[in-house]
Amino acid sequence: MPYLILFEDAPDHDHIRHAHMSEHLAFLSENARHISCAGPLFDGEMGAGGAWLVSTETADAAQALVEADPFWPTGLRKSVRILRWHHVFADGQPTR
Repeated sequence: MPYLILFEDAPDHDHIRHAHMSEHLAFLSENARHISCAGPLFDGEMGAGGAWLVSTETADAAQALVEADPFWPTGLRKSVRILRWHHVFADGQPTR
């Protein structure tokens, strides 16, 4: 089942993101079977968080992915929202 995961980062934590980025990217690669895309979000020029599009059986499984990310224990993430997503349009075409 597809989920959109939205991360809001804690203010003044850019140094944490930079310190753990290589481990974070390795984690994303290792979990590519579940995480189809991921990337940062910006508010103007300032980093504001990130988003993942994942496919897992349950929201709990998506939460487990979030908590396995090396960013998770660092305090970087201020909040996380896991939203079930329904795919209806891609590449200029309806998907249903």
